[in-house]
Amino acid sequence: MKTGVCYYPEHWPEQQWANDAARMHALGLRVVRIGEFAWSRLELADGTLHLDWLQRAIDTLHQAGLSVVLGTPTATPPRWMLDRYPDMLAVDANGRSRDFGSRRHYCFSYQPYIEQCKRIVKILARQFGEHPGVIAWQTDNEYGCHSTSISYSPAALAAFRHWCQQRYGSIQSLNEAWGNVFWSMEYDTFDQIGLPTGTVTESNPAHRLAYWRFSSDQIKHFNKVQVDILRQFSPGRDILHNFMGNFVEFDHHDVARDLDIAAWDNYPLGFLTRDNQDPSDQEFYVRTGHPDGSGFHHDLYRGCCNRRWWVMEQQPGPVNWAPYNPSPLKGMVRLWGWEAFAHGAEVMSYFRWRQAPFAQEQTHTGLLLSNGDDDVAAGEVAQLNAELQQLKALLSREQLHAVLNPNDRQSANASVDPDHNRPETALPVQADVAIVFSYAGIAIQDIQPPGGDAFSALGFCQRVYSACRQWGVNVDIVSPDAPLTDYKLLLLCACTEDDPKLVSALTEARAQNSVSIVLFPGTGSRTAEYQIPPNLAPGHFQSLLPVRVIRSESLPAAQSVRAIDQHDQSANTGQWREHLHSDVTPSMHFGDGWGYRYQHQGIHYINAVPEQADLIDTIGEILNNCNIPTRNLGPHLRTQRIGPVQVAFNYGAQSVELDKILGETLGFHHDTTLIVGSRTLAQAQVAVWVVR
Repeated sequence: MKTGVCYYPEHWPEQQWANDAARMHALGLRVVRIGEFAWSRLELADGTLHLDWLQRAIDTLHQAGLSVVLGTPTATPPRWMLDRYPDMLAVDANGRSRDFGSRRHYCFSYQPYIEQCKRIVKILARQFGEHPGVIAWQTDNEYGCHSTSISYSPAALAAFRHWCQQRYGSIQSLNEAWGNVFWSMEYDTFDQIGLPTGTVTESNPAHRLAYWRFSSDQIKHFNKVQVDILRQFSPGRDILHNFMGNFVEFDHHDVARDLDIAAWDNYPLGFLTRDNQDPSDQEFYVRTGHPDGSGFHHDLYRGCCNRRWWVMEQQPGPVNWAPYNPSPLKGMVRLWGWEAFAHGAEVMSYFRWRQAPFAQEQTHTGLLLSNGDDDVAAGEVAQLNAELQQLKALLSREQLHAVLNPNDRQSANASVDPDHNRPETALPVQADVAIVFSYAGIAIQDIQPPGGDAFSALGFCQRVYSACRQWGVNVDIVSPDAPLTDYKLLLLCACTEDDPKLVSALTEARAQNSVSIVLFPGTGSRTAEYQIPPNLAPGHFQSLLPVRVIRSESLPAAQSVRAIDQHDQSANTGQWREHLHSDVTPSMHFGDGWGYRYQHQGIHYINAVPEQADLIDTIGEILNNCNIPTRNLGPHLRTQRIGPVQVAFNYGAQSVELDKILGETLGFHHDTTLIVGSRTLAQAQVAVWVVR
């Protein structure tokens, strides 16, 4: 893994650039992202281009031994653009325009702006596309940030009506698909279709789901327009986008199909304080981030682009945008770097090089203070880079060649050339367990939350992931379209859509590899048009396990019900449970006679949301039944295997004895030699060793 940084030469005097570049290289950084917010400096007025400063910036970085990722500047259209196209602004659900004065003030459906984006991207690609210092392009920046995935503008409405006509063919078909006979919601023409907002009470969930799909398709189209231009004028360069954390407002798998690399922006402390509603998590992990917060997203984005992924922005200190912004515990910046390496990142890039002394992000830290002095993270980044080089030196050329090129597709020299400044192929991450992650399935649940407003479909997927990780196993997170035959266990946390293609793939995985499958509440409970399947939930999934859902209930968040088996073993569930009809005998029963946990020939249906302790026990039991080696690491210790290397991370306040906790199950022997760290692992510390 190489490390990098985000840099804004337009913010600083040009005479400072060379010194900055030299300091970056001395710190061990090798990749620099620039340009993604610079449109107003690249084009001072409509058609008045000033590219010479960007040319000099790229030349300066390249001459210092740094590789450049050049961003397309389309996330920040300049003020003159709005004067020319006043209708380009996105509109929120309350009808307010998303006005000029920050960023992302455009609607994905506004065609004149798309044409302007094509124009500026083509100009940049022609000018810099074959520069030897440019190794990759980033399209736009953080699609959907600040709730901008969905726009309710006139342009979006017109585009949505056209999308509906293409999708349904006739207005009669749309009315039938959406169930518009209900409440006399039927349309006579496509021009009558409105936006799913502003209704007296809840708008039709089928209408809302269709608008989510449309909005996701608009982002995919907007991105592909840029990708096609970059591929034409900048051959051989990778194209990526920096997605976000805890964000499901569009289908990232769909957008990523047009990219070479899926990148994401990792802010562990910001995400914890903004998104995690568990008071105990807030207390325990306020300076470390949740033990599975970063790992979940690393594995999610590793599953997007044929296992190629980066961290494009990594938190180096306090941020400026969360409800509160603590400073990371000493050692965490280094730990987060090792964690990204262990999950297969090719590059980890820090945001940002130097703290900005002006505008909205003045309190967002960088690797340097705004006056140019090193900030705290700089030392940890230097240490991380030195340790990564130490590990690379210890792994023999033959070892690396064997794991990187099992079919001898490329030479060993190309795999490990230390002077080759392009990111190298990452060591492989192998997993016996995969979570099948459906963005559409999460959207379906979010539109009408089946477990009440306190239930989060994404949060439940993360809970299942965390339960797996507590048992010390690697996890892949894959799309419903991914190959599934190479796993021992597949977990379907939010596959709410009744998808016959997914069922067919699961059936094939069962036939080829006897894969075990776990279905959770809501699986297959809605069709692609948001209707209950004709044969009831779980729809087509009934071919895997003969069960039918005849009732579903949601409970207050604090309410739990207990299920007991014949051996008086119990499990507590809350928020949401289903009553099933089946000839299969459940493992447990609730006091009111409802069954809980159905299993038939390697297929499991867990028909309620378990409390976390019981979810961990259930996952552990299923892992053991699949003959997957496990070790209960507890809530704070995590490990990850990549190629021949195992890495352990301690998020907990107490030191842990690796000899006692890991054992030979996870490749840790009494005579294991650590490359990094010690056998007594303190908080925010890392241990690295080669598994024999």
